[in-house]
Amino acid sequence: MPDIAIIIVLLGVAIFLVLLEIFFLPGITVAGIGGAVFTIGGIYYAYSVSALAGNVSLFLSLVIFGGIFAWLLRSRSFHQVALHAEADSRLTSSRELGIQEGDEGMSVSRLAPIGKARINGLIVEAKSTGDFIPEETPVVVVRVDGYNVIVKMKNEA
Repeated sequence: MPDIAIIIVLLGVAIFLVLLEIFFLPGITVAGIGGAVFTIGGIYYAYSVSALAGNVSLFLSLVIFGGIFAWLLRSRSFHQVALHAEADSRLTSSRELGIQEGDEGMSVSRLAPIGKARINGLIVEAKSTGDFIPEETPVVVVRVDGYNVIVKMKNEA
């Protein structure tokens, strides 16, 4: 009888920790590692008692875990913490913003080689043709490739 209690406690803690890891704790945490250790320990202990106890423990733990997992997925309590916002924005290309070759502007941040520049009153991500353009340096648009604005310093030849 004490063997059954030990198996139940080990597998119960394992199921709790694994479900905690899946539903509440992002990434791999102590709960997930602990759940794996308790699962392996519980199943190993059950098989050390007897093969029948191991098979029954493995089967019941999978059924119980699956049942609780399905119940938690359908539970209304998770709808309260779930994110329901929709992303309805879209990425606008630099050409659609009206930026063209020859437009002038000012680097807002250091371009090494990528940074921010203000062109036609808009702050866009810009890429320099050289290695480095300091902050607050006049720039000229050399080329616009879709979402990329390639610039050079205004006084470069």
